[in-house]
Amino acid sequence: MNAMRAVRCVGGALVVLTTLSAYAQSSSVTTAAPVAPPSVSAKTMRAANRQLQKKVRYVLVRTKGLSASGISVRAYNGAVTLQGWVPDQSQAALAAQTVQGVPGVTSVKSELIVRPVSQ
Repeated sequence: MNAMRAVRCVGGALVVLTTLSAYAQSSSVTTAAPVAPPSVSAKTMRAANRQLQKKVRYVLVRTKGLSASGISVRAYNGAVTLQGWVPDQSQAALAAQTVQGVPGVTSVKSELIVRPVSQ
């Protein structure tokens, strides 16, 4: 019976210590996290990101000398990421350079790979 009591005490102490540790960690994280301005809602941000993606795709498809069929576009707060493939390295550079000129784009990250078209 004493062994059972000791196990309960140790188990209770572990629960208390774990709870205190989790509380201390969560409180420090919440104070350090940046707070988004209340004037911009998540829905508005998603709509703006989708709009920028559409503008970038439109420009890429209409760029002469660029095969944009293998390129996908992601946008987040003006930062655009190009993913997918292009037939040669010059087209990857052309795509990144073209996207940089689109209004609203603040940065471009190119994750394009070169995949030559087999003949």
